[in-house]
Amino acid sequence: MRGPQKVDPADKARLEENPVSYGRVIRLFKPHKWQLALVVVLIVSVSGLTVVQPFLVRTVVDEAIPQSDVSLLVWLVAGMILIAIVTQAIGVIQTWMSAKVGQRIMHSLRVRVYTNLQRQSLGFFTRTKGGEIQSRLTNDIAGMKSIVTSTATSIASNLTISVATIAAMIALSPTLSLLSLIVLPPSIWLTRKVAHARKAITIEQQKKMAIMQSTITETLSVSGMRLTKTLGLESRNEKAFSDVSEELIDLELNSQMAGRWRMASMQIIFAIIPALVYLVAGLPSTTISIGTLIAFTTLQSQIFRPLTGLLDIGAQWISAMALFSRIFEYLDLEPELAEPEENAPTPTPGDSSIVFDSVTYSYPNAERPAVSNINLVVPAGSSVALVGHTGSGKSTLASLLSRLVDPSSGSIRIGGVDLRHMNSAERARRIGIVSQETYLIHDTIRENLRLAKENASDEELWEALGIARIDALIASLPQGLDTIVGARGFRFSGGEQQRIAIARTVLRDPEILILDEATSALDNETERFVQEGIDNLSHGRTTVTIAHRLSTVRESDNIVVLDEGRIIEAGTHDELLERGGHYALLEAATEKVA
Repeated sequence: MRGPQKVDPADKARLEENPVSYGRVIRLFKPHKWQLALVVVLIVSVSGLTVVQPFLVRTVVDEAIPQSDVSLLVWLVAGMILIAIVTQAIGVIQTWMSAKVGQRIMHSLRVRVYTNLQRQSLGFFTRTKGGEIQSRLTNDIAGMKSIVTSTATSIASNLTISVATIAAMIALSPTLSLLSLIVLPPSIWLTRKVAHARKAITIEQQKKMAIMQSTITETLSVSGMRLTKTLGLESRNEKAFSDVSEELIDLELNSQMAGRWRMASMQIIFAIIPALVYLVAGLPSTTISIGTLIAFTTLQSQIFRPLTGLLDIGAQWISAMALFSRIFEYLDLEPELAEPEENAPTPTPGDSSIVFDSVTYSYPNAERPAVSNINLVVPAGSSVALVGHTGSGKSTLASLLSRLVDPSSGSIRIGGVDLRHMNSAERARRIGIVSQETYLIHDTIRENLRLAKENASDEELWEALGIARIDALIASLPQGLDTIVGARGFRFSGGEQQRIAIARTVLRDPEILILDEATSALDNETERFVQEGIDNLSHGRTTVTIAHRLSTVRESDNIVVLDEGRIIEAGTHDELLERGGHYALLEAATEKVA
């Protein structure tokens, strides 16, 4: 028998820190108020019909059978059957309606949270654990299933059943009702004590199971086994796993035995209650019929469950509010990079010029700006390369240009329009990015390419793959475009993944192309193939290239040298070599390594 729940201190602490307005929760149910009103009517109807049954039994025992009134007996039995059918039918309808309302509310919350998370900046996902985001979006909302589908209805059901049952018991026999209601409180109290003891042990079990799960995940993976084998950790891992498993044995035994004596005492009380009822009913001073006694004991056996359910309300409500608090916290997140107004200006068609105007950006808590007072003009259709040592600010400028972050001061304009005044769809249409870290979804090559152009024909896909210099490889695969790329594209090598990503960018057909160290992690042979694809993609577009390997940027129209976030040199490859400055030193170092 399940006992009443105990308020979780963690839930209580969260609500104290992030309180939830009752009105806000109620507004979630407002669009479904008529369905909920009908659900309440159905619940009250079922509760009323439930307590009618014992009265029919009393009439059967006291009148129909002793008087051999077959007609009355048939009507009473038919009534019992009809009540059973009606209550079950109403129960099915009520369950369907409440479940539907709950699912619509959860659907709305899921979509709203997901939509708001997509509006957040990259910085939010850098700061927040991926598991935490997934937990809020899936586990927390899934945890609300019982709350929005059954908690509210169970409150109404338990309340109406309790009131109706107690009223019926008093109507049958005030004396026996007083006796029963005196004995019930210690029974409920013992149940709560057992529930509390088992809850504490269950929490500890969950912690140990989490440790065991973590051990399994970390040690029985490819990376974990490589570490185990190379460091000889087999014995240590086995002991750690065995110790946790041993602790789980003790916890399970404690859980089985927790409150066992209390439960035994409670069962004794349950046996005593009807015995005392029979005793009182049998006393000469008591005048009660057999039918009334049967009806009363039937009602008495039904009263414990709804009363216990009502005692759960406090814990259930705190738990529900804690989940709402976690979900509303994500719903209330304000995006760091706000979308512009609908009537914001748009760049002149075909004007893909880029202007960095006194751009400065500082990362949170950084000692100095990542880039400082950057002034740079990139004419439409030209190419500019950003070079410099690690940490010089190259990738920061790329992030600023793709508006993953906004400048701390200054502005970036495309076609004369501030990036902050362009919506995300417009930026994605105009700016394409090919980086060292490509990302392919776990689907077919075709679907990965169609992320850039949803309705692209196979002919367009093959044309894009040809420009990226990977069409021959895809054509040689047994399933061609229907080949599954695997998790994160691991079916293909790094260079092959990048060429698929280049083909995807070709389909997007952006006016501006950002190449963020796209070939820095590739060997020379693979780099040659990828670079051919990049050269084809870059033709006729405004191109910003970030590279460690200076060999890939020598043909750029303008090369900008960065150091500690500032532009220290700019010019063509030949001009910078002639000056013998920082770029010339980088070139010499590159040739020496080569």
